[in-house]
Amino acid sequence: MLREKGYGGLADTGWGFSLDGAPLTGLKTGTYVYVDRPAGQHQFVAEEAGFPGVTRNDFSARSGETLFFVARVSERKNAVIANASTGVLGYGLTLAMTSGYKNQGPMDFLALDETAARTTIAELKLAQ
Repeated sequence: MLREKGYGGLADTGWGFSLDGAPLTGLKTGTYVYVDRPAGQHQFVAEEAGFPGVTRNDFSARSGETLFFVARVSERKNAVIANASTGVLGYGLTLAMTSGYKNQGPMDFLALDETAARTTIAELKLAQ
């Protein structure tokens, strides 16, 4: 799992999520984390305190296969952030307007092509 370079915010906190119930932490801008998992079904889960939704991403891995994913802020979270200054009413309206989004959680986990992923990871640091 990698997080691309280019974050422009004030505080770059490490994103936390889990893989098969085991926490993975410290994914900051320009870093990556990795874990070995056996072949079979797996699930990423991202939850965030105060955010009204959970991201779940199910995937299957084959024996000997290396899979690459990028973590990004979800479309719903971007909408909530964009309307953060509108107060409680704006927050409520934003939640209502985004309630139909496929991903209700704070993050997107997107599969990457192996060649592109390896090129990108070469420019990143291992998360601490």
